[in-house]
Amino acid sequence: MILPTKKLGQDKALLALGAEILSLLDETKTVSRLWSEAKQSRAKQLGNRMVTYDWFVLALTLLYMLGAVETENGRIKRQTK
Repeated sequence: MILPTKKLGQDKALLALGAEILSLLDETKTVSRLWSEAKQSRAKQLGNRMVTYDWFVLALTLLYMLGAVETENGRIKRQTK
């Protein structure tokens, strides 16, 4: 689930999706804006191999647990240390 396996392709692994999310976080964004941009980005790169909103939230949660992102006033931003 976090890493690709035989049954879970690299495009659906949470770590790969998390990397895509991080690449979109050039500024503080709402979750809905980030989801919209992630859908557009994946549609350009992968065509019809989209992920669901649930999978997106799992990847975002993983990034939060790893300390890669944080929330500020209800928006998501990259962690700055």
